[in-house]
Amino acid sequence: MKKILFIDSVHEVLKERLQQAGYVCDELFTTPNDKLLQKAKDYFGLVIRSRITINKAFIDAATSLKFIARSGSGLENIDVAYAESKGIQVFNSPEGNSDAVAEQGVGMLLMLLNNLKRADSEVRRGVWRREENRGRELSSLTVGIIGYGVMGSAFARRLSGFGCNIIAHDKYKTGFDNDHVLEVTLQELQAQADIVSLHLPQNRDTTYYANEAFFNAFAKNIILINTARGKNVKTDDLVEALKQGKVTGACLDVLEYEKSSLEGLDGDELPAALQYLVESDQTVLTPHIAGWTHESYFKLSNVLSDKILSHFGNA
Repeated sequence: MKKILFIDSVHEVLKERLQQAGYVCDELFTTPNDKLLQKAKDYFGLVIRSRITINKAFIDAATSLKFIARSGSGLENIDVAYAESKGIQVFNSPEGNSDAVAEQGVGMLLMLLNNLKRADSEVRRGVWRREENRGRELSSLTVGIIGYGVMGSAFARRLSGFGCNIIAHDKYKTGFDNDHVLEVTLQELQAQADIVSLHLPQNRDTTYYANEAFFNAFAKNIILINTARGKNVKTDDLVEALKQGKVTGACLDVLEYEKSSLEGLDGDELPAALQYLVESDQTVLTPHIAGWTHESYFKLSNVLSDKILSHFGNA
């Protein structure tokens, strides 16, 4: 009997498909970490989101474990290298919410370029300012994408219909030129881009990737989009760049100050840098919902089902 433990809630299609394939599925959504550690040895597979960290201690305790399935794209809460060294397969499902992330990235950008946030607020207060809210057309601008994986390429496809120039850089990937995106070096991207969108994982190389030196390296004043991970951006440096005009606007679905579970901010008081972003009309802020659509909720689990069953087959 092969048992799978669901530590976080996901769309029911994953459980249904695994059960149809003969697996036994248990759900322990609120069980504390120490209790989960005691039960880990009984399970063939784990299904998680972000509630807990799957570290060496957990992996060592899970002596029967053959796979970890992360609903979503980020794997920063899993010690992937150690899991793989133990013969444990790690699955994630960025294909499930890449459309949602791409659409929100475009939406936030259009909102900023056309001053929709400010104009909507003004009209609701009876203020009618046309010249002050004159926008910019996306087709006149160059968008630089950093990280051209599932998310970055989905964003490029959405942008292609707007007629803008799209360039992309990926440190670990080459040869991805196509009809609507040009592969460039980071230096070329920083020389050309008007808008920069981050599509990076969170790891040692990408923590505070967007910092003072990063912003100062751009030839133009830029708009920043981050729908990836909050700690990809050093917020203090972003705020300083906004104050200096090096960054003219920021679309942020993720924030440095999020809890590791991604469910809310870490702390009761807003840090000064976040307070600045909240009060600025140069920013569009959302609570880590870019990949959080009704459609993606199903697709995230269905993609994991495909990957698990393709790899392991029926129980």
